[in-house]
Amino acid sequence: MKKLIGQLHLWLGLASGLVVFIIAVTGCIYVFEEELKAWLYTDRTTITVPEKSNPKPLSELLTHAQQLAGEQHPIQNIEIETEASSTYSFRPAQIRDKHAYTHFGEIVYQHRFYINPYTSELVKDENTKLEFFTVVLRLHRNLLLNRDIGKLIIGSSVLVFVVMLITGIVLWWPKNKFSFKKAISFQWKNSTGWKRKNYDLHNVPGFYSLFILLAIALTGLTWSFDWFENGTQWIANGGAKQKKIKPLYSDTTRLGATMPVDKILYQLTSMNPDANSLQISLPNDNKGVITASARSGKHVRYTQKRYQFDQYTGTLLTTTAFDDKNAGEKLKAMTYDIHVGAILGLPGKVLAFFASLIAASLPITGVIIWWGRKFKKEKKKNKVPVHRSAARPLKARQPVIKTPTAKVS
Repeated sequence: MKKLIGQLHLWLGLASGLVVFIIAVTGCIYVFEEELKAWLYTDRTTITVPEKSNPKPLSELLTHAQQLAGEQHPIQNIEIETEASSTYSFRPAQIRDKHAYTHFGEIVYQHRFYINPYTSELVKDENTKLEFFTVVLRLHRNLLLNRDIGKLIIGSSVLVFVVMLITGIVLWWPKNKFSFKKAISFQWKNSTGWKRKNYDLHNVPGFYSLFILLAIALTGLTWSFDWFENGTQWIANGGAKQKKIKPLYSDTTRLGATMPVDKILYQLTSMNPDANSLQISLPNDNKGVITASARSGKHVRYTQKRYQFDQYTGTLLTTTAFDDKNAGEKLKAMTYDIHVGAILGLPGKVLAFFASLIAASLPITGVIIWWGRKFKKEKKKNKVPVHRSAARPLKARQPVIKTPTAKVS
């Protein structure tokens, strides 16, 4: 059975190794996306606050952003950092060509406008399709391929990786407690061979990162397969089906009224005085509602509160906090924070980073182990056997004559 598991581990690893390597390396980068953006993108996210000045009304900033985007690209999302020195971000609706084969062909239009809230000045017109972290994310999620194709490849590879982790621990499992001590540490003191060192580099870090990698992989599967996401929520709810939420609609009798974004922003800031980030999503049609969220805290997202407003009157329709959700909904809300380690704060992100780094090394060290064994087998196979007749004749063994020794009296 162990030999069969070894073969399964080998061939699944060879089949998925390159994709797993790409997922792991891009995951290392994306774990610290927010921290890296705050450091690298200060030219577009940070401004100098004028003295004795307040931000302009959001409606005025929205109008200006819409002029920059053009009427053919309606603004769909507004992101506001509550820090006084931060710009406001406006994103028009994304335009996709679903029949294209690559990310760059699929995304026809995707921009983000960073605007100074005090002067309405455009700080940065970002072509998000080519933005570094967007490219990293799309490489991580769909290998820069069409989303439907890439998502299937990524999901299948992650599923294989989960099997690899399980079969790997079976192959690693020591025979007894004495072998266990050797299996969890590097045995390099009395070994100079590179094969032993590479073998330990594959097994020891893999053992210590096992549960973190399982958490990362299993949460990642929720974005690839609907059946997996629905299944995890079903398990979290104790076998109960997830209730379907009835969609809300705005009061269309007020059709034509100006969208009350100023009123909505005022309500959001009043209800969430400690929030460090606000997000407002505008509806796609004249029936939809405005969805907003308020996030507090530097790392986690699952605790953010969500709201829905009438797009014509600004009336608050629903409020959803984390505590209001059932077990399945809570697990879904926590998925991203578990995936990037943010659930444990900055230490959790550091753990996720190193675990992803180890995951990137596993296909490399695994291939080296396989190649070393294959080369060893081929070397033995190609070795020419020496026949006894052709060998050097053995010398006749001389008989040993024992001489008697005299006893000492």
